[in-house]
Amino acid sequence: MTEPRKRVLLAKPRGYCAGVDRAVQTVEEALKLYGAPVYVRKQIVHNKHVVSTLEARGAIFVEENYEVPEGATVVFSAHGVAPEVHEQARERSLKAIDATCPLVTKVHHEAKRFAAEDYDILLIGHEGHEEVIGTSGEAPAHIQLVDGPDDVDNVVVRDPAKVVWLSQTTLSVDETMETVARLKTRLPLLQSPPSDDICYATSNRQHVIKEIAPECDVVIVVGSTNSSNSVRLVEVALGAGARAGHLVDYASEIRDEWLDGATTVGVSSGASVPDELVMEVLAHLAERGFGEVTEFTTAEERLTFSLPQELRKDMKAAEAAKAAAAS
Repeated sequence: MTEPRKRVLLAKPRGYCAGVDRAVQTVEEALKLYGAPVYVRKQIVHNKHVVSTLEARGAIFVEENYEVPEGATVVFSAHGVAPEVHEQARERSLKAIDATCPLVTKVHHEAKRFAAEDYDILLIGHEGHEEVIGTSGEAPAHIQLVDGPDDVDNVVVRDPAKVVWLSQTTLSVDETMETVARLKTRLPLLQSPPSDDICYATSNRQHVIKEIAPECDVVIVVGSTNSSNSVRLVEVALGAGARAGHLVDYASEIRDEWLDGATTVGVSSGASVPDELVMEVLAHLAERGFGEVTEFTTAEERLTFSLPQELRKDMKAAEAAKAAAAS
């Protein structure tokens, strides 16, 4: 009897999005330019491997600004911060470099604009997530959190004709739409954001997982447990028909029993995951007979973001000084 054919369906797009790429590069360039240590408030992106790699190069991760020595350089993470965090940095004479993803900054601008027009803002997101804390801090008197469809019944607004929803950028597209649909049954005049808040990378990664999941006995998503978009990928895979789904930081965490009886394994990674970790997973699977890999592509991502303005200015000045010294 012939062995059943074993294969891997590799999702694309996967891994680093433009905002993560920019944030990680910001810390790397800051270390080159200013020298170690460079302080980073919170995890620059939600990935264990990225954080430990940057720590090895001289980045020091802290929870709050008061842990950073006065006058030192601090980088704010890709998830965004509330205005008070910028104020604290000024009070401590910190050189602050803001690596907030521009797509998160867009949501902050929306929050400020609707608050200025005296709207009630319903922010769909996960309680305690750094991005939600940062966005809420832009207009705390106007924003209330809606943590999924089941939280809709707790919503109270001042004027049902003057209410808008915004969202965290890394949510499940389907669950967010379900939350919005429920909100609209209670608040028919609810307005939507000017453009979709869920970022293109989150949507793209969920879309390709949905496409491959029905064929998969097991889906392995590379990502950390505190990464909202990585956790969502496992949920989306299971919702779309994968028989099983697991989140791992490293290939070494894959258990052989997950592969027992499996013929098709789906592989993807969250938006804060370097592709080298995915390649290690593929090598691990190949050693267990899953050597045939088919990459399944649903979108091409070409978006890039320039580095934070403060950093670019200093890099330019350093280059000019170097050129002057050489002449």
